[in-house]
Amino acid sequence: VEGLRRFWMGNPDHILYNLGVRGDRTEQVTERLEPEFQRRGELKSRVPDLIILSVGINDSARLGTADGRLFTEFEEFKFQIGELLDRAQKLAPVVFVGMVPVDETKMPFHDCFYYNHFDQYRYKEATKHACLDRTIPYLDIFDRWMLKGDSWVHSRLGEDGLHPNAQGYQAILQEVLAWDAAIRSLAAKEVYLAKGIVAN
Repeated sequence: VEGLRRFWMGNPDHILYNLGVRGDRTEQVTERLEPEFQRRGELKSRVPDLIILSVGINDSARLGTADGRLFTEFEEFKFQIGELLDRAQKLAPVVFVGMVPVDETKMPFHDCFYYNHFDQYRYKEATKHACLDRTIPYLDIFDRWMLKGDSWVHSRLGEDGLHPNAQGYQAILQEVLAWDAAIRSLAAKEVYLAKGIVAN
């Protein structure tokens, strides 16, 4: 987020709002989407022209043990992500930046949350298909990073194995800037960024 802001520094036509809250799941992002969106805008008569969503990794965690229950059950997640996308599209054009893969060897996170690639992939694919069904551009960060190998991925994650480090955020920024769908959409002057766990 800060990388995009710095990239646009000095360009008065671009305004970026980072409204991410660490720990939010899809349900919480959906609840605050419209109120947050309506409160933004440099002019009272305007709202942002684009919504960038990035959420879902928190939903995929297993609680207590590596085979514990899912934080958000898969079928419920599919319903919730659809609801979020539908609400977002009623407000503005939407693009979606997918989750990064975790370092499974660093789990659990906070001695409670167990993330793994198998569940991440399921939730990522459900999100991707929901976006495709609604013609929402989806940037598949998970698959792109996994193709680079574990060593590359781990070098771009923080000590917790979950959040990107500085190199990781820079890698995400470069992926977004090279993404044709985003480049076309980011011509918008005001952008609302609703992110999940990767937001700082």
